[in-house]
Amino acid sequence: MFNPFDFCQNGLRVIDIESRALHDIRQFIDDKFAQSCQSILNAKGKVIVMGMGKSGHIGRKIAATFASTGTPAFFVHPGEASHGDLGMLASDDIVLAISNSGEASEILTLLPVIKRQGIPLICMTGKPDSSMAQLSDIHLQITVAQEACPLNLAPTASTTATLVMGDALAIAIMEARGFTANDFALSHPGGALGRKLLLKIRDVMHQGDELPMVSQEATIKDALLEISQKGLGMTVIVDDNQSLLGIFTDGDLRRLLDSRLDIHETRIGSVMNTRPTTASADWLAAEGLKIMEDNKINALVIVEQQKIVGALNMHDLLKAGVM
Repeated sequence: MFNPFDFCQNGLRVIDIESRALHDIRQFIDDKFAQSCQSILNAKGKVIVMGMGKSGHIGRKIAATFASTGTPAFFVHPGEASHGDLGMLASDDIVLAISNSGEASEILTLLPVIKRQGIPLICMTGKPDSSMAQLSDIHLQITVAQEACPLNLAPTASTTATLVMGDALAIAIMEARGFTANDFALSHPGGALGRKLLLKIRDVMHQGDELPMVSQEATIKDALLEISQKGLGMTVIVDDNQSLLGIFTDGDLRRLLDSRLDIHETRIGSVMNTRPTTASADWLAAEGLKIMEDNKINALVIVEQQKIVGALNMHDLLKAGVM
């Protein structure tokens, strides 16, 4: 069915309006922004974020961003705070209250109690003359020229500007703290980044009875049986002290097929790769992955003081979520 309405044109108009709003709020990255960052950085407690309606939704995201980038924070709903949740605040906390109008009655009701406890108050509003702005210790302005809504009513450009200002605060403070990728991983242990930054080779490698291993006197047939039974596509070759002598892989077998060697008689020690790529069990699993990718190999031998302690292949890393 023909529809004369130009959805794409209207979508582009929204993006243009919100892009201009983000450009306009650059002017509010000023001394007050720096003071806000320093106050949050100095706070010994948590950042308590508050907001009603759409500002509340944005506030939850800002609190989550703070928490995941090294600044302890959580969101408190102003309506619930009036009925007991305000007890979550402590004197060493700092409050970030958000309202585009600056007149959210649920927040204004709480401000006398917050001020009485001596808790620093940062208010983020679009109206510098609003009640919240006047009562705040620091006012962060997020004024936008217009909403993307054609009625100029539904919060659109203003919520985008609020979210970006919150991100600017969180990331500026994160950098001031010297927050690292390893710190990030510690607060995201279940995520892909956490696995890449925390998981070590020893956590995923095969060891003990799972480790394919033969002596150099074993025949190629014996080695193939070991490879088949252990399912790693390779076997290590060791001496009587389990010191690493070499490796034999599926790829090595394919290269030998044209040589007409007798697999029942030929010793594996005569055809093994005597310079296998190795790694340490204490290395990150992500480092093991990089080594395999750089060397175009599918398996890695893990050694400690030249003694074989484990092995892993690409499938192990895939299963662990490292790749």
